[in-house]
Amino acid sequence: MFTKRLPMKHFTYHQRLVKLELESLELRRVRTDLLCVYKIVFGLVDVCLSDFCVSQFNDARRGHRYKLYLPPCRSNVRFNCLNYRTIRTCNSLPADVDFTSLNSFRSSLNRTLLIPFCRVLFV
Repeated sequence: MFTKRLPMKHFTYHQRLVKLELESLELRRVRTDLLCVYKIVFGLVDVCLSDFCVSQFNDARRGHRYKLYLPPCRSNVRFNCLNYRTIRTCNSLPADVDFTSLNSFRSSLNRTLLIPFCRVLFV
């Protein structure tokens, strides 16, 4: 990691992030994955949504209306692919996330919203 090259070797990873006012790599990956799924769902990239997942947009469901579904998988390789790991996170987003535009979606993905989706939690 880049922060190890700085003259702060006696600090832990989390202490270096706090001191440099950076976000963890995992938090940035979660945010970037969600932005990628947003672009696929709303047709901002040239990827067919039906090749990526099954969409069932409905207001009667809990949370937001843009729920995405995938068939169950048995292998860990597929389970950790972009569509499987990100769609679980995307479907867990609260209803108050703004889906009106890419910029509003990006700004509604704040740190406190995304931290529960990170596997490594810092105290």
